[in-house]
Amino acid sequence: MTEHPPSICVVGSSNIDLVSRVPRAPRRGETIIGHSFSTFYGGKGANQAVTAARLGANVTLVTKLGRDAFGEEILRNYRAQGIDVAHVLFDDAAFTGVAIVLVDDEANNYLVVTPGANGRVSPDDVRAARSAIESASAVVCQLEIPLDSVLEAFRLARGAGVRTILNPAPAPAQPLPDALLALTDLCVPNETEAESLTGMPVSTISQAEAAARKLLLRGPQAVIVTLGARGALCVTGDAAEHIPARRVEPVDPTAAGDAFIGALAVFLGEGATLHEAIGKANVVAALSVTRMGAQSSLPYRPEVEAALQTLPVADSAAL
Repeated sequence: MTEHPPSICVVGSSNIDLVSRVPRAPRRGETIIGHSFSTFYGGKGANQAVTAARLGANVTLVTKLGRDAFGEEILRNYRAQGIDVAHVLFDDAAFTGVAIVLVDDEANNYLVVTPGANGRVSPDDVRAARSAIESASAVVCQLEIPLDSVLEAFRLARGAGVRTILNPAPAPAQPLPDALLALTDLCVPNETEAESLTGMPVSTISQAEAAARKLLLRGPQAVIVTLGARGALCVTGDAAEHIPARRVEPVDPTAAGDAFIGALAVFLGEGATLHEAIGKANVVAALSVTRMGAQSSLPYRPEVEAALQTLPVADSAAL
């Protein structure tokens, strides 16, 4: 770690995940009996912020919660994680975002995400966090809050010379505006999101490079396509480089992409090169898939430092 930890500002979503394990999905009108029930802290913005905090960064989160029991519980969690909650806001007219998840015996997931207060994060809310945005080493956004608020966060960051990292997830139904990609330094989609953003197939490394180059034409300095167990592909105007994953026994891939992005912001803020930061972020993502849940799966810095020395690099010969 550097002597002075980087400051990361995440502008994004907060959810509670309500997860029932069931034998199968119910038919219309049918009641079935579940095996178990768990609640997890989630939301892409929240997951990325918690990752950065556990890796030792100073983290500010700009988000909105409902004035309800879930919102109060999430706020307590942020404080416990050491996150600056000065811009964790409450909305009296909306409920806290929730994800209702059924997981069947074949490990299929059925999800309903209801944004609630996440959909009410406004550009004014973002402007109120201007000092945190302008003093950060990186501003990280996703697409689980209104697009105009993401744009405002990146306008403020770009005006202050702060690195901007966009996770274009969930993949938008409509094309992303050129204005947003023009304000983006690093665009980090997964394979599905890259396909959605470009209309191109992303099944192979070469296809991922072609899609990334199409996105590069719209403004980002680099496009990093996350490839799950295959690692990540970093494409800039000068080069394309595949950085392999680390080999683990996966248990639950939930939040692996968020772990990667939160880690990427931290390692770049500590002065790592893009190649180095991606390699380390791959380790953080690999650790996260070895345990259940979203934030419950995110590793702390000592575990990451140990894994950097011990986790084997995945075999990429078949890619």
